[in-house]
Amino acid sequence: MAVTPGPLRRAVGRIRNVIRPNVTITTPPDGVLVEYDVPVAVRDGTVLRVNVYRPEGGGTYPVMMSAHPYGKDYRPKPTRNGYRPFPNLRILPQSQPFSFSAWTGWEAPDPAYWVPRGYVVVNADLRGWGTSEGIGTLLGAGEGEDYHDLIEWAAAQPWSTGRVGLNGVSYLALSQWAAAATRPPHLAAICPWEGFTDFYRDVARPGGVRENGMMIVWTKGTARTRPDSAVDLRQQQLARPLYDEWWAERDREIEKIDVPALVCGSFSDHNLHTRGSFEGFRRIASRQKWLYTHRGPKWSVFYSGDALAEQARFFDHFLKGEDNGQDALPPVRLEVREDAVTVTSVRREQQWPPAGTAWQRWHLGRDGSFSDQPASSPATSSFHTRRGNLVYRRRFRTDTEIVGPMRLQLAVEVQGGGDVNVFAAVRKVRRGRLVAFEAAYGFRGPLVTNGMRKVSHHILDADDRPRDDVAEPLRPGQIVQLEIELLPSATLFRAGEDLELVIQGQWFHARNPFTGQFPSYYEKSPRGVCTVHFGAGHDTYLDVPVQTGAAAWPPVGPTSTGSREPTPSPTES
Repeated sequence: MAVTPGPLRRAVGRIRNVIRPNVTITTPPDGVLVEYDVPVAVRDGTVLRVNVYRPEGGGTYPVMMSAHPYGKDYRPKPTRNGYRPFPNLRILPQSQPFSFSAWTGWEAPDPAYWVPRGYVVVNADLRGWGTSEGIGTLLGAGEGEDYHDLIEWAAAQPWSTGRVGLNGVSYLALSQWAAAATRPPHLAAICPWEGFTDFYRDVARPGGVRENGMMIVWTKGTARTRPDSAVDLRQQQLARPLYDEWWAERDREIEKIDVPALVCGSFSDHNLHTRGSFEGFRRIASRQKWLYTHRGPKWSVFYSGDALAEQARFFDHFLKGEDNGQDALPPVRLEVREDAVTVTSVRREQQWPPAGTAWQRWHLGRDGSFSDQPASSPATSSFHTRRGNLVYRRRFRTDTEIVGPMRLQLAVEVQGGGDVNVFAAVRKVRRGRLVAFEAAYGFRGPLVTNGMRKVSHHILDADDRPRDDVAEPLRPGQIVQLEIELLPSATLFRAGEDLELVIQGQWFHARNPFTGQFPSYYEKSPRGVCTVHFGAGHDTYLDVPVQTGAAAWPPVGPTSTGSREPTPSPTES
């Protein structure tokens, strides 16, 4: 049983990982020709540099490329006892063992795997990073054009068949979105493996709430790499609380992407890439697109045998022209878990969310229960934004899969008016104990999914979607409808287990690197009291994606949480 670890157990695990990360670095194979710092001049004359790994003995091969700001030469360093793992893997642990060769750049495809399969692997420094010329600008507007020119250069080389594919994790996925939107003629396929698509909503200010952890670490880390970077993203995040043209310029025009795509959407990366990955799969114009979902540790999965087999089948088909059944493969690879270590189903689906999804509306009650009907009489529950919370529970009578995003609708009032941050999370309780799931940055915690929103960001657009370009703090006595998006997940709840919805005014974990969810963290809510209203005229419910035929209704009411530390009860007015 995967129980959420306590602070001491988590600290011991983190220290153990610092000493010995869960990764094996292998010696690169023979039979590969390596060329370092190959210069490539892009359209304005700036020289970018790439490393090229290709089979010895001549011939032409399809190209697999990645491009990023982390440095193509940032690779495991040799020591007397083998190779030194990336420092990143010492502070961001992976719960599953994995392996790659010493040629592998950070979050990049492993040349030792792909070159023997008949590919040329090219790893590029983006403009201003590593050994490339120019000024580095994270998420810069010209990034797609530079990558476009790199693709066309690779296609024209004597060792290339003229077919180029893109692959890589995180920023190596973001750069793929940028390049593919420019439609390079020789780009044949992309594999953006966990990459956000909306900088404001996915990462920097989800729901208008400022991210106060990863944004600091990321911008400081890249500034140390190239201190002449043109834009300080953290400063801009602090200065721009509302979505505006500056944020829009850093988003990719993914609707223009029309090449075949294999997109990875992770249920464990809610604090960084989950929302954008699923949005990317939904919004790109590609007619041939596949979605690979999982809830494992990010890098362990990318380099795993199953993920590599999925990538290889995809690229072998679109870059080599192999008739391997890729076109007939149902587009969604769905992985369902009941806890951090137990996979209960891996299956192919025709769409996301699956066609067998029944959207159920669970109305919140003042007593902490869910109901199939809204409250019949007016009532309220309140919580202080710096202490306490509201908790709602449902016990399942039969084994039930919850697969997809959720949507929480609250009728809220801020006592005395003003603004507060509202955080919501779904947890799983088994025999009175919180169940652990893999989360972002190598952290294991009890959240199945989560979402957040500033109350001042309650205004909806013409399509009834929350706006982030305008904020309207509440007046004293004003009640507004607040919509909170809870990110995609895929979880099996066994009969007798509880789904628990928690609503509060601060993030659910500390930022401490040994006991918390380092580096993820969010700004605390201003001090205040938030009141949730029930009854006629007040919509307060959770929309839940239940797989058809699995759920029992009506739900069982709130239950004891056994030996777990007590959760504060809703405050009734």
